[in-house]
Amino acid sequence: MKLSNKISGIKPSPIRKFFKYTEAAKKAGKKVYFLNIGQPDIKTPEVFMEAVRRDGREIIEYAPSAGMEVITSAVRKYYLRYGMDFSEDEIITTCGASEALRFIVDCICDSGDEIIVPEPFYTNYAAFVRASGGAIVPLTTYPENEYHYADRAAIEACVTPRTKAFLMTNPGNPTGVVLTPDEMDLIAQVAIDHDLFIISDEVYREFVYDGKPLKSFGQLDNVADRTIIVDSASKRFSACGARIGSVLSKNKELLESLLKLAQSRLCAPTLDQIGCAALYGLEQSYFDEVRAIYEKRRDAVYEELKKIDGIICTKPSGSFYITVKLPVEDAEAFLLWLLCNFDDNNETVMFTPAEGFYATDGMGRSEIRIAYVLDETSLRRAIELIRLALDKYKALGMK
Repeated sequence: MKLSNKISGIKPSPIRKFFKYTEAAKKAGKKVYFLNIGQPDIKTPEVFMEAVRRDGREIIEYAPSAGMEVITSAVRKYYLRYGMDFSEDEIITTCGASEALRFIVDCICDSGDEIIVPEPFYTNYAAFVRASGGAIVPLTTYPENEYHYADRAAIEACVTPRTKAFLMTNPGNPTGVVLTPDEMDLIAQVAIDHDLFIISDEVYREFVYDGKPLKSFGQLDNVADRTIIVDSASKRFSACGARIGSVLSKNKELLESLLKLAQSRLCAPTLDQIGCAALYGLEQSYFDEVRAIYEKRRDAVYEELKKIDGIICTKPSGSFYITVKLPVEDAEAFLLWLLCNFDDNNETVMFTPAEGFYATDGMGRSEIRIAYVLDETSLRRAIELIRLALDKYKALGMK
């Protein structure tokens, strides 16, 4: 018996592949600072559980496949805050952003079709596109250029007759890059000129720093028919285990196709929809407070990183990630050494090697992604451990 070529071509998650080494480090008595997964440590707002308890239903029945009215109404009102008017029938509730992305790719890609994705990118994009029978065409960015990618010539060099869409996370994972309004206009015009969908993964929308404006492709009228917005309650509300996401689009044909897939999996979790609807109703002050926390964490990480000789990094403008080029040849080998052979006062650190965030072979080998989802004191100590480890690594003659 033989499994499909599609599944055989999907690589294991680079974010989770080192867990056995962290478990061994913990069993050896080491404290491990986890900077590898974007799991917020901020308490999920109490309104989630309050709404579930208040609902009081005795049977957890199937919900409508496109989403319960309570959640689609709440998401609609949330988007109105940002000047985007989506009717409830232009919103489909999904089991997290992951299902949203998988559904979208399945709807627009036939076997051999291509999607342009700036690299480094969220690793699961590769799995979603590969599983659909499509292929990612990477638009390579570089730490020396601050990972920016809104360059018309570079994007158009990736376009072929099989290109169906341009997919990006904005604000970015893993780089923290935030598109400027001019950059968004450029991408929109390229999409118009080449008849492409724009898949805008905006799950980190509120995490934009330094007073920069929040901007969405959903605010651009000239690409309303080709824009597909991916949304999620996971990061915004620190509710990753409540698997509620959304797809928002003005494209009726796409929505009808998405609904077929939504119907095939029956529904998103009923109680999670009820709880997340309450989250979307939180006041603006909640978003402002959380943004301020992460901005301070970003500043703490960046300040400590700048103390390390030989690194290349840029202060991120958004999300809660930073990608860093280390003065080593192989970040994965360095991480294994960190977990297996290094400690300072019985402490070590875990990050994610960035090679797995690239589709281009050989790219990102010296880079890492840090998720700044710990308190400031822990973050400063974690970056200090990286600095101390690099010093010892070099002293041992390792590269």
